[in-house]
Amino acid sequence: MAVTSSENPLLGGITCGSLLQQLQIIWDEIGESDEERDKMLLQLEQECLDVYKRKVDQASKSRALLLQSLADSRAELARLLVALGEKSLVDIQDQSSGTIKEQLVAIAPVVEQLCKQKEERIKEFANTLLQVQKIRGEISGTLKLGEQIETPVVDEEDLSLKKLDEYQLQLQELQREKSDRLQKVLDFVSTVHDLCAVMGLDFFSTITEVHPSLNDSVGVQSKSISDGTLSKLSGMVIGLKEDKKMRLQKLQELAAQLYDLWNLMDTPMEELNLFSHVTCNTNCTVDEVTVPGALTLDIIEQAEVEVERLDQLKASKMKEIAFKKQIELEDIYSRAHIEIDSAAAREKILALIDSGNFEPLELLADMDNKILKAKEEALSRKDILERVEKWMSACEEESWLEDYNRDENRYNSSRGAHLNLKRAEKARILVNKIPALVDTLVAKTKAWEQDHDMSFMYDGVSLLAMLDEYNMLRQDREEEKRRQRDQKRFHEQHATEQEAMFGSRPSPVRPLVAKKVISPRSNGSATNGTATRRLSLNSQQSGGSGPRSLSRDGKRDSSTRPAAPVNYVAIAKEDAASPVQVSASP
Repeated sequence: MAVTSSENPLLGGITCGSLLQQLQIIWDEIGESDEERDKMLLQLEQECLDVYKRKVDQASKSRALLLQSLADSRAELARLLVALGEKSLVDIQDQSSGTIKEQLVAIAPVVEQLCKQKEERIKEFANTLLQVQKIRGEISGTLKLGEQIETPVVDEEDLSLKKLDEYQLQLQELQREKSDRLQKVLDFVSTVHDLCAVMGLDFFSTITEVHPSLNDSVGVQSKSISDGTLSKLSGMVIGLKEDKKMRLQKLQELAAQLYDLWNLMDTPMEELNLFSHVTCNTNCTVDEVTVPGALTLDIIEQAEVEVERLDQLKASKMKEIAFKKQIELEDIYSRAHIEIDSAAAREKILALIDSGNFEPLELLADMDNKILKAKEEALSRKDILERVEKWMSACEEESWLEDYNRDENRYNSSRGAHLNLKRAEKARILVNKIPALVDTLVAKTKAWEQDHDMSFMYDGVSLLAMLDEYNMLRQDREEEKRRQRDQKRFHEQHATEQEAMFGSRPSPVRPLVAKKVISPRSNGSATNGTATRRLSLNSQQSGGSGPRSLSRDGKRDSSTRPAAPVNYVAIAKEDAASPVQVSASP
C-alpha cells in the first residue's frame, strides 16, 4: 500500500505534485519553453527511475543475502545433523513457510543449539581419544613418566553417539587391560619386595632398575605397565627366586654340615641355639622361607665361618670320638663274649687319623656300621648266651652242692644251716636240669653255626667243644662215682669179713675227697661276669689218660682229650684208690 505525501510525516506535507506546480510557476515566470520544460521533466523521470532502480537493486541484494544466509544456515544445520547423527531435527530444514527472515529466525536457535552440542561432543571425543592414546602409550612404553600428550585432532565430520560409543568401548577395554597389567606390576613389585626382604637386598635400588615409576613415591596409576616393564619384572622375579633357591640350598648344606659337626663333637645345646637362625630353615622349601633377613649374605658367611672353625676343631677331636666309638664296639663284643684284636684296631684308627688321608664322616660312618653289625651279631647270639649263663650258674650251684655234700657238719644246728639246706634242695633241682640244658645248647649252637656258616666262639673258644668237654667230663665223673660206690661196698664187705675172722673192726676209713676244679667265675676277674668268665680248657685231669686240650678253632686234638670245665668236680684215679689201700693194711 502506497504512502501518500499527506500521510508521510517526514515530508511535512510536500508532495511531488506540489513541487511540480511550484516548478511550473517558476518556469512560467522565467518563460521557459515547452521543449526545455519537457526536457527537464524527462530528466526528472529518469532520475526517479534511477532512484527506484537503485532501491530495487539494493532490495534484491538484501534478499539474495538473506537467501544465502538462509541457505548457509540450512546447510550448517544439515552438516550438524549429519555430524551429530541426529535424526529428530531433520524436519526443521524442510520448513519453508513464512518470510525469509521468519525462516532465519526459526532456524537460528536450532543451529546455535546444535553448535553447542557439537562443541560438547568434540570435548567428549577429545577426552576419550586422549585417554585412549595415553593408555596405548603406557602399554607400548612410548609415553614417558610425566610426559603430556597433545590434544588429539577430532574428526568433526563424524561426531555421532555411535562413534563415541565405539571409542568409549575401546577405552573401557584399554582400561581393563591397564588394570590387569597394573595388578601384575603390583604383584611383581610385591614379590620383589618380599624377595629383597628375605635376602637383605635394597628394594628401592633393585626395583628402580626396572623403571623409575615403580618407586613407592609414585602413584599407583602412574606406574609403568608397558610390555618391557612387565618383561623386566618377570625376569627379575625369576632371577631373584633362583638366587633365593641357591642361597637356601647353600644355607641348608651349611646347616647339614653344622649338624654333622655338632653331632661329631657333642656340641652343647647353648652353642647350637646361637645358630638357630641358620638351622631353622633346614627342612623348608623355597616358598616357605618368608622371614625378612633369613637368607642374607651375612648369615651365609656366618655359617661358612662356623663350619670352617668346626672343621679345624674336628681333626683334634676325631681321635677322641673314634676311640669312644671303638670302646663302644669293644664293649658290645665283650658283652657278647666275642674276642677281637682291640690293640690292632686302635693302632689302625690312630694311623689313619694321623695320616690325614681320610674323611671323618666316612670313618665315623664305617665305625657306626661296625657297631650296627656288632649289635646284630650280639642279638643273634643273645638266646644262646642267656642259656650259657644259665648253664654256668647251674655249674656253680653244682660246685657248691659238691662242697656242701662233703661237709660232715652240714646237718648240725648251726646258724644258717636251714638256709643252706633250702639252697641245696634248689641246687639239686637245678643240677638235674643241666643235661637237658646242655642238649638244648648244643642243638641251638649247631643251628646258629649252620645259619651263619661259622663256629660259635665263646671268648675265643668253641662253645660246642666246651659242651663236648663238659659231657665227657661228666661221664668221667659219673664213672668215678660208680667206682667209689663199688670201692665203698668192697670196703664194707672186707671190714665185715675181718670182723668175722678176727673179732675186731678196723678203724673207719677217711671219707673220699674229690679234687675240686677251679670255679668258672674264678678265671681271671670273676666278679664282672663278662669276658673274664671264660671256661678254661687248659686244666689237666689226673690219671692214665694224660692231658687233653683244644685248639683255638674248637677242634679236638687227635692225641689229646679236652680238659675238664672249670666248674666240675673230677676225682683222680690215684686218689680214688688210696682209701682202699689204707683200709687193706693191717
